[in-house]
Amino acid sequence: GYVEILYSFANNIKTLDGGTHVSGFRAAFTRTVNQFAQKNGLLKGIKGSLTGDDFREGLTAVISVKVPNPQFEGQTKTKLGNSEVKGIVETLFSEELSDFLERYPDVGKLIVEKALSAAKAREAARKAKELVRKKTKVEGAALPGKLADCSEKDPKKRELFIVEGESAGGSAKQGRDRSFQAILPIKGKILNVEKARVDKVLSNQEIKNIILALGVGVEGVDFDLSKLRYDKIIIMTDADVDGAHIRTLLLTFFFRKMRKVVEEGHVYIAQPPLYRVKKGKKIVYCKDDDELEEFFFEEALKGISVRMGKTYLEEPQLREIASLVREFKYLKEKFLKRGRDVRIIDILSDMTEEERFKLISGDRSFVNHFILSLEDNGIEVEFWDLEFDEASFWKLIIHSVLVEKRETVIDKEFLKAPRFRRFCTLKQRLSQFKKDSIKIEKDGNILFEIKEIEDLYERLLEVGRKGAEIQRYKGLGEMNPDQLWETTMNPETRRIKRVSIEDAEEADRIFSILMGDEVAPRRNFIQAYAKEARNIDI
Repeated sequence: GYVEILYSFANNIKTLDGGTHVSGFRAAFTRTVNQFAQKNGLLKGIKGSLTGDDFREGLTAVISVKVPNPQFEGQTKTKLGNSEVKGIVETLFSEELSDFLERYPDVGKLIVEKALSAAKAREAARKAKELVRKKTKVEGAALPGKLADCSEKDPKKRELFIVEGESAGGSAKQGRDRSFQAILPIKGKILNVEKARVDKVLSNQEIKNIILALGVGVEGVDFDLSKLRYDKIIIMTDADVDGAHIRTLLLTFFFRKMRKVVEEGHVYIAQPPLYRVKKGKKIVYCKDDDELEEFFFEEALKGISVRMGKTYLEEPQLREIASLVREFKYLKEKFLKRGRDVRIIDILSDMTEEERFKLISGDRSFVNHFILSLEDNGIEVEFWDLEFDEASFWKLIIHSVLVEKRETVIDKEFLKAPRFRRFCTLKQRLSQFKKDSIKIEKDGNILFEIKEIEDLYERLLEVGRKGAEIQRYKGLGEMNPDQLWETTMNPETRRIKRVSIEDAEEADRIFSILMGDEVAPRRNFIQAYAKEARNIDI
């Protein structure tokens, strides 16, 4: 803190930064507030009393003392030396402060709470310095017992895998290349550093192990990036919700406590496969559902032909149709997740631009005609209404039943949204293939006859799946060491993603919302984007 002392004598004012009057003030302030805290039971969980530094952190005080015959210390005469002043200031200030705290206990509690926070931060900083100043094994001291280190001495050639769980850690230790790959298993979910005090963070055993293994310390406490023991820090967690949560907690830790490590491109995310597929003698690993579908699609194209009417489709055209159908289905799923009735949107996409905007012009007779057309197409409409929106436009709200109740809102924003306009474009492009039935043939035999072009992609996937054995990995521990090496750890074949911070302010904002203490912003974020979530395990 900054303390300003005004000393007045002989018609002169002198500013001093220390002396007996300051000593008296410090002693009285520390003793009086400590007595108040002890009397009111505010020091629970704290060993002993709070120190003067804890109380004075951030304090600004003005002490005005008039002394007839001042004596100064040192050549610069910036300290008052009159010994009697200390006792006088201490006594007077202690009496006044005690009386003030008795009359305004709420203010006293706020002062004590601030001092407690300062004390905890001081203790955390002490522990942090003790922790980060421990030398690494390379320098002669012990590293975490769980760490299986590598033999390579050059940090630029070394890799550290932070692995979820003891089981996966065991497989990783057996499957790794011991010369340059180190393994650090972590147990369960580490502490959320966004919410925790620094002393809690640095007392967490899993975080301690990471700090000791990396050797750089934490930002704000002897952080030195040049001491980083590994060039690549690879987070390797299961491909499920828990794994994603652990990965997020680790990224939060690196972002908040070792941000330079992230900014310099040392943090990576391993991408272990979700599926192992065996078809005939071929074995492939697929990282997600999209890659699995892509494999089956490629397998389906081998040895089959697709005939539309009397014309056989060439492979490039098949790929184009499949791509259009996949995107079309994806958009339908998005509308469904938003609670809308895709049948209504499908009919809406067949209308002209003028007809669509006429629906939100407030013309109830035209809207009524549209509702009747929905019912003619088998859509059960329970309720509809027009609400005034803005700029002379209206909002059409339709409640319908599609297995469950759906609410489809048609307004200016929806009609101009890129997602809906893309849906209309895809619908138009796919409509050209609806003139003739489609037959999938193999060796002169008809495997499938399809009436709707949207079904072509699914039928091709069925052909590709035939005879395939699919194994879904629920966790890294289910893989044999040789499988884990080949799919996730071998630099020749693995897939890892470097973590970068393109927009630090945006990253900071998202971390604060998702991992911070404030519940309301996180709830609003979830409500806004929950329907966009994918790959949710229930």
